[in-house]
Amino acid sequence: MRFFERDRVQAFLREQGIETEIYYPVPMHLQECFAYLSHKVGDFPESEGAAKETLALPVYPELTDDQAPYVVEGVKEFFRK
Repeated sequence: MRFFERDRVQAFLREQGIETEIYYPVPMHLQECFAYLSHKVGDFPESEGAAKETLALPVYPELTDDQAPYVVEGVKEFFRK
């Protein structure tokens, strides 16, 4: 998945009633609390790419046997289009 698709996937899933999250939109080495380490954009390209692409799907103990396949089908439906 390319980062420009992440937002489209998230919007599509939201329309299906599936909530997702983007937990780390800024890679750790670029967060203000680590500024004292003097890292800059490009120092950790994999981390920066992951921050642009990662989307957290619902995964938690209370997710029911009906909900889990619904999430999977929602993701599959997006990529079928």
